[in-house]
Amino acid sequence: MSKSTRNSRFTRTAVIVLSAFALCGLAPSFASATPSTQVWIPSTDIQPYKTVHLNFDTYIRANSNDDGSRTAPAVVIGPTVGILPFEKIQAELGFDVISAGGDADKHPLYFHGKLATPEGSLFKLSPAVAFGGYNFGTKSGDVRNGELATTQNMVYALVAKTLPVVGRLSAGYFVGNKKVLLDENGESDEKGLLLSWDRAMSEISDKLWLAVDYQGTDSALGALSLGASWAVAKNVSVLLGYDIYNKKLTGGENTVTLQVDINLP
Repeated sequence: MSKSTRNSRFTRTAVIVLSAFALCGLAPSFASATPSTQVWIPSTDIQPYKTVHLNFDTYIRANSNDDGSRTAPAVVIGPTVGILPFEKIQAELGFDVISAGGDADKHPLYFHGKLATPEGSLFKLSPAVAFGGYNFGTKSGDVRNGELATTQNMVYALVAKTLPVVGRLSAGYFVGNKKVLLDENGESDEKGLLLSWDRAMSEISDKLWLAVDYQGTDSALGALSLGASWAVAKNVSVLLGYDIYNKKLTGGENTVTLQVDINLP
């Protein structure tokens, strides 16, 4: 059972991703539209039909920068809505408004969407399958040339299967905008693996959910993330997590994240 399925399929954790502007003399900044996720990467979960999911996420740097300065925290607020009334094929759409104290705040709107099938819906014992996109920003540009851009334009495919005792394992692949997602050398690094494990810790409490996920790229998206969520009410959950970026030059200092998720109605 995932964080999302535990609280009326509560599916918004933190997939906030960093824009790769540092390579062109701009500080790394948060820029993301967030689908239903694990801790950092997307999940195969979908918001139920007509459910309005609200997320309020904050990301705080765990350490100061090398020059002693501190990067401003990022705040991400937005809704995700289930839009299909079917059991075997489901979809969601949403957007986020992001504030991180950088130039990207001039273009704070980001969009996301997803189409998915739950486990067992295609055939007996079939995995969940999802196709989606996120980080569709509104400011185009080429970061390789020092331009500001928020159009990471991530598309991905995922499969997931829940195993007895072990929990749920997920694997997939993503491709983004090569003009925006760069490695520490300023070269495009816009694609990579998506991996995760998550599990409701019912042996301790049905309210507790744990997850680990990984995004495989040396761009600002690359990170290993760990999180623990607690259901404080039937439709409210709070997650505390830690994000370890694959490359400090692109991702910046690691972040501590606190995420509050609310489902309506």
